[in-house]
Amino acid sequence: MSATRTGPARTSSARTTAARTSATRTSATRAGRSRPTSRWLSRTAVNGVLVLATVYMLFPLVWLLTAATKDAGGLLAGNALSFEGFDLGGNLSRLAAHNDGIYFHWYLNSLLYAGLGALACSLVSVAAGYAFHVYDFRGKEKLFGLVLLGVLVPTTALALPMYLLASEIGLVNTYWAVLLPVLVNPFGVYLSRVFCAGYVPDEALEAARIDGAGELRVFWSIGLRMVMPGFVTVFLFQFTAVWNNFFLPLVMLSDQKLYPLSLGLYAWNSNAHAEPDYYPLVVTGSLLAVVPLVIAFVSLQRHWKAGLTAGSVK
Repeated sequence: MSATRTGPARTSSARTTAARTSATRTSATRAGRSRPTSRWLSRTAVNGVLVLATVYMLFPLVWLLTAATKDAGGLLAGNALSFEGFDLGGNLSRLAAHNDGIYFHWYLNSLLYAGLGALACSLVSVAAGYAFHVYDFRGKEKLFGLVLLGVLVPTTALALPMYLLASEIGLVNTYWAVLLPVLVNPFGVYLSRVFCAGYVPDEALEAARIDGAGELRVFWSIGLRMVMPGFVTVFLFQFTAVWNNFFLPLVMLSDQKLYPLSLGLYAWNSNAHAEPDYYPLVVTGSLLAVVPLVIAFVSLQRHWKAGLTAGSVK
């Protein structure tokens, strides 16, 4: 009797197992067929979002490029996105001749403020970050906490106190009034310490000290070379910030010959409401003002690419 009962039970169990196996295979086949479709849809969606973001970011530059070829009538007519009435050469000549070429004087001022200021700030930031990483001294982490606190303070909130300090020592309306404040960048110090922690091994520094190198020589010949991607990163951040800086020069400067581009173009744009001939000058000057930023990022990006693989091979 037991044998008779067991036979049908085993047959039913085998049928159930076969049915489950068939269902599993069917679902796996359906999933395998749906995966390529879902992957294609996800890639299409991601690429579509990236294309939209790229168009959104490049549209102001395209508008600036086409608008710089128009005269005042073409800009006020609202057809700035076409190349009809192309007159870029005329706009450039008028820009160079206006007010004895003061625009290019502003251009040199901006290069001085941004180039020299960013270079000195990067060196100070990397040196401070290197010191925070390599040396142990009393109150080190508390001092670094003050640096992080400085990151939270907006630069516009410091413009008026810096003006009062500059007026006390007679630096208002001079080049130093803009250069000295940009030498300090708390975020650059923080970023430099992070880069030093990742790129500067203690063994290399100890080997240099054993060979008789002093601390300054170790920093200049070894530490700074190893953390060069961080140096370039801080430089580009600071260069962009100083090049676009507006509020600090507005507070510190009253002589137009000391203006950077941002403040000079703002003054022209304020006059454009009464004199529409200033509109082509402002637009063409804004187009030329983008060129140094593009050159800086394109020429220095190889240092970022070199830093991506730093430390990957021992």
